[in-house]
Parts: sequence; C-alpha cells; structure tokens
Amino acid sequence: MFSITIDLIQLFQLIVLIFLSSILIKILKLFRKRWKLMAAMKPFPGPPAHWLYGHALEFSQDGTDLDKTVTWAKKYPYGHQVWFGPFTAYLAVYHPDYAKALLAISEPKDDVVYRFMLPWIGDGLLINSGQKWHRHRRLLTPGFHYDILKSYVQEIAESTKIMLDKWELLSTSGKSVELYHHISLMTLDSILKCAFSFHSNCQLESNNSYIQAVYELGFLASERFRTFQHHYDLIYYLTPNGIRFRRACNLAHEHTDKVIRQRKEALKDEKELERIKEKKHRDFLDILLVSRDENGIGLSDEDLRAEVDTFMFEGHDTTASGISWLLYCLAQHPEHQQKCREEIHELLEGQEKFEWEFLSNMPYTTMCLKESLRLYPPLPGVSRKLSKPLIFPDGKQVPQGCLVALSIYSLHRHPLFWDDPEKFNPLRFSPENSEHRHHHSYIPFSVGPRNCIGQHFAMNEMKVAAALILNRFALEVDEANPPIKTPQIVLRSKNGIRLKIKKLEK
Repeated sequence: MFSITIDLIQLFQLIVLIFLSSILIKILKLFRKRWKLMAAMKPFPGPPAHWLYGHALEFSQDGTDLDKTVTWAKKYPYGHQVWFGPFTAYLAVYHPDYAKALLAISEPKDDVVYRFMLPWIGDGLLINSGQKWHRHRRLLTPGFHYDILKSYVQEIAESTKIMLDKWELLSTSGKSVELYHHISLMTLDSILKCAFSFHSNCQLESNNSYIQAVYELGFLASERFRTFQHHYDLIYYLTPNGIRFRRACNLAHEHTDKVIRQRKEALKDEKELERIKEKKHRDFLDILLVSRDENGIGLSDEDLRAEVDTFMFEGHDTTASGISWLLYCLAQHPEHQQKCREEIHELLEGQEKFEWEFLSNMPYTTMCLKESLRLYPPLPGVSRKLSKPLIFPDGKQVPQGCLVALSIYSLHRHPLFWDDPEKFNPLRFSPENSEHRHHHSYIPFSVGPRNCIGQHFAMNEMKVAAALILNRFALEVDEANPPIKTPQIVLRSKNGIRLKIKKLEK
C-alpha cells in the first residue's frame, strides 16, 4: 500500500513537472516571438505602447477609432508599429508609396479578420491564395463582364423601388428614419436576384430562414471582430453568439447547396446547358457552373458554394455601407444633393425606369459618390500576411511572416495628398483634378492583383440606388442623431444612419 502511494506521488510530480515544463516552453516561444516582432518593427517607430496591452486601450469603440488612426497618420506619414498585447503586432501603413508596394504583390489576406467569416464563405476568392486563387480569379472574371453586369441593372432598380415604396409610408411621420437597415435589405434582395435569380421578397417578408441567416451572419461576424475574447474559437463557440453563428451557417449552406444541386441537375440536359450559355440574363451561379479552366475542369461543389457565399457577403454589406454614407454626405450638403437631383431629373425625364445607358451620363452624381467613398470607404482597411520579405521604396523592409495593414480610411484623408481632407468636395474627382493625383492615394476597392473583382457591380448598384432615391426623396440630417463611425468588417455606424426623408412633389 505504501509503495502504491509513493508511485502515485511520483506520477503526480511527473505530471506537474511536464505541465510546468510545457508552460515554460510556451512562455519562451511567446517571448521569442515578441523579440522577433520587436526586431522586425524597429525601423517603424510608433506611438508609445503599454507594456501589457500595447495599443489596445487606444481603441475605445466610441466612434473615435478611425480619427485616432488619422492622427497617427499625420505624425507617422508612412507607417508605424501597432501592438495588441505583448505578443501580437502589425505594421500600419498610410502612404500611397507604401500602399503601392503592398498591393502590387499577390500575398494572402491576413487570417485575423476574415477567418471569422471562413465557416460561412469558405475558401473562396476573398480568402484563398496561391494557384487556387489564380484559378478561381480566371474562372470568375467572366461573371463580371460588361454584358452580364448590364443585365443586372433592372434587377437592382426593381429592388430599389420596393425600398422606396416602404419609405413613402415612413416619410409621413416627419421623424428621422434609420436607413442602413432598409438599404442592407435592399442590397441583399438585389444580390439574391443577381446571384441565384432568387426572388426572395425579403424586403417585405424578412422572416424567410435563409434571409435571416445571411443577415445574422454578417452581424455576428462584425460583433465578433469587435470583441477580443471572442477571437479564440473555443471561447466563441461556447457563447450564445457562437451557437447562433453555427446555426445560421448551417441554414445558409443548406440553401446554397440546394440551389446548386437543382441547377446542376438541370444542366445535365444539354439543351438546358446551351440555353444558359445563350440567354441574355445569366445569374452569377450560371456563370460559375459553365466556367471551365484550360484543362476543361470546373469548380467543385465545395468551391461553388464558397464563391456564391462570398459573392453574397461582399456584394451586399459593402454596397449597403457605400449607399448609406453617400446619402449621409448628400444630406449634409444640400447644394450638392440638389445638383445631383437636377442631373437625375434631366436623365429620367419624370420616369422611374432606369436604363443601362444612364450609368455613364451621371457625371456629377458619380463625383459625389467617389467623394463619399473617399471619406467613408466601405472597407476601411486591408491587410496582408507576408510570405516573403517586403521592401518599400524608401529601402525599409518587413520580414516574412509579418502582418501589414493598410488603412484606406487614413490614406484617403492623408494631408500630403488631399487639400482640406475632411471637407466634402466632389470636384476633386473632376477630370482635370483627377489626372494629377497619386494613383494609390484613392483606392476604395483596393488595387493590384487582389483588387475587388466586383467593383463595377458595386458602383453600378450605388449609382442606380442613388438616382432612384434622389428622384423621389429629399434628404436632411438628423442633428440629434449623428452617426457614430465604427470600423467593423465594413464601415458602419453604431447607431445607424438616421436621416429625415421627404417625398418630392412630382
């Protein structure tokens, strides 16, 4: 009995020793990581950091986070190190020359932000890298051809008109209306029609399980991004939000899989295949199903789902952000709003039917849209995880494995490249002013090989929506409820975009 007790004590001591040794090894690895990061970031001094929290306490989520980065960009115009805790750091850059160097390479996007979307959108074009990314990019490019985008205009206009009919009822109250929610449902409605030819009626009956799932996934991913303790999968998936996220993922995947399965079944008929290839309105799924690489191989079912879900995410939330902030800018500046309206009235001639040709005949409205995208880019920043060293034009370099984050929001307000950068001035984008601007000082859709493949789709949707809104309503700011900017996955407002809307007399 005594011998057994000694053996148990020795076993316990061994377990404790192994446990303590593993903790010690982990701590040593963390400090080794910190020393490497400190060496990598040494050429890029930055604002003072707390020894434990780093710069995390500087980000308060009170609407001043983005203003903080603008302040830093003025003091460190090229870039600086940022620490979150003692063992995580990245290089924040703001200068167009640095942006050009970073975005010229096909490095993968970092896995800090987009991995929160990975369970939903899968390994699609937004996230994947290497040969897979190049192959998918080639296969998806035909889906954004001129002829395909042209067929989407009427779908977008139809969805916008449904939203405006709802606004007519709301405008009679005389109170301000939170518009972001309505615009988000409208862009979701549009993307469902363009991606699946699926008329969901989600703006009037948003209790559809798929609609609720997509809407919830975007919201929950943004909430998770803001809550640092939820960045750890084990912790997050035990929370109520983590459970909701998994449930919504399953619902969204079931719907996408069902649509793909039914469409593939129909394509077994050769006549149906030829009909899809020849029909004028081909949705995004049609394009993906008939696309083949140089070896005659198409996308797998898993890849099809990832690309459709990625298109759903990228094409709905980012566009909703762009439209909402444009309306806010125009409400703040009634003189520019009126110039846009006069242009639209002349174009539409008293009708609400929007034609493809109108998109290229809205110069002043387009300048206002570009200026709102400068001040409020839907994606406030992009980041890359380096698979090889990156050398900047001034000779400074960042080693392999580092994260480099480009603040598009601060780049667009850089005082060295924009006069009076906080002012809303659409004439910055007149032809004579645009030609002298640094090419990488304005990049709302990013640039380079990993630029936004759907940028023309997004611009078209924002133009159609703006034209039809201004044709029917006047917009005024709600002074009591100014928006509070919050940089989530897309640029949002914590309290929504509240505006007063007034129906125009015909």
